[in-house]
Amino acid sequence: MQLLRPGEPVRKGFVLLWAQTSVRTRDNHALEYAVREANRLGLPLVAVFGLTPSYPEANARHYQFLLEGLRDLKANLAARGIPLRVGLGSPPEVVLSTAGEGAALVVTDVGYMRIHREWREWLRARLEVPFVQVESEPVIPVHVVSRKQEYAARTIRPKIHRLLSDYLVPLEAHDLRRQTRDWEGGLDVSDPAGVARGLPLDQSVPPGEEEGGENAALEMLEDFITRKLDAYDRRRNDPNVDGSSRLSAYLHYGHLSPLSAALAAREHAGPGVDSFLEELIVRRELSFNLTTFNPAYDRYDGMPAWAKATLQEHAADRRESLYSREEFDAAQTHDPYWNAAQRQMTRTGRMHNYMRMYWGKKILEWSPTPGVAYDTMVWLNNRYEQDGRNPNSYAGMGWVFGLHDRPWQTRPIFGMVRSMTAGGLRRKFDADAYARKWAGEEPAPS
Repeated sequence: MQLLRPGEPVRKGFVLLWAQTSVRTRDNHALEYAVREANRLGLPLVAVFGLTPSYPEANARHYQFLLEGLRDLKANLAARGIPLRVGLGSPPEVVLSTAGEGAALVVTDVGYMRIHREWREWLRARLEVPFVQVESEPVIPVHVVSRKQEYAARTIRPKIHRLLSDYLVPLEAHDLRRQTRDWEGGLDVSDPAGVARGLPLDQSVPPGEEEGGENAALEMLEDFITRKLDAYDRRRNDPNVDGSSRLSAYLHYGHLSPLSAALAAREHAGPGVDSFLEELIVRRELSFNLTTFNPAYDRYDGMPAWAKATLQEHAADRRESLYSREEFDAAQTHDPYWNAAQRQMTRTGRMHNYMRMYWGKKILEWSPTPGVAYDTMVWLNNRYEQDGRNPNSYAGMGWVFGLHDRPWQTRPIFGMVRSMTAGGLRRKFDADAYARKWAGEEPAPS
């Protein structure tokens, strides 16, 4: 818990929860803190979500998933006696207006993107009541783990492991003692697809393959734990089998708590648990560290100095293929494996993580400059991926350019930045079967 605007709340009105990045009721630390404060003050608790149609780079695919989460949040909060109002407009302005109706205290969760920090700072400067933020998206609060940008997973991992036993504990849910029925209004989110169609959004990208929301997230978690976790360490890197967790979008939108997922995995036990917790906690929280301490996390300028230097040294190397952003977007390259990955993403809203790494490396190889490659990758990822526009995505895209990695043997175009090849895919799994499934193309000759 961190005080953004200190002071003792008055004991009148209501406690206001600003739902921002934790769009769920299970294992939501900000929600439980707000319930405890409402009980301490003898006040009801109400919640608000500010829905802006102009979130950077988001389109109808993303908004429908988001709205499915708000539909579930409204119902699940109501079951605990907490009304949710979805206000259309700039999120901090919606919260400020709502707080003006009689808030004694404002509590919010914490997002780690630049825009989230700007929203909280804007509101902090204008509120006249205490304002508290409570982290719930990492298992361990970001500044507790480290006070600087970490070089790689190997540098942050021991810091996380030293603290994990203190934070990987169940979160107690509390009953709200005083409730109110005289607080509603806002946008009706019972029909998420209809609301998304009615908003002034980019409607050119259709909904993805999966439904959003806390209820779907918990079902997906249960399916993963019972059916796939035991073999996760062996099967997660083969895109031809259903071996990945498919939880990333639910984590991104806050529909699922990493604490819920980690506790469920630990309770189940088995050979896949360590690999899953490495991805869920170490790798994911490394990305929060990146967006917190690197102000250029979403630009090529934010890549490591050694990587930019070696890429610049090889910027004039001959490239056998060059493609425009439009050709990448249309999956019109000579490589059936890359095309398959692109089409999986555009059709479903997700791409298998191993193919996502190959996909990014080839964009770097087939672009005229590293800077152009970075901008193309961000545009494609953020347009189609359901889990795009978040810290994990920026860390993953940065890895393509050497972020959180080390120098390797020098190669054309890449210099000392790690490369990937089609031959490597074929050695790892049946890449031709993947190409046939998603692209309908003949595999490239050996």
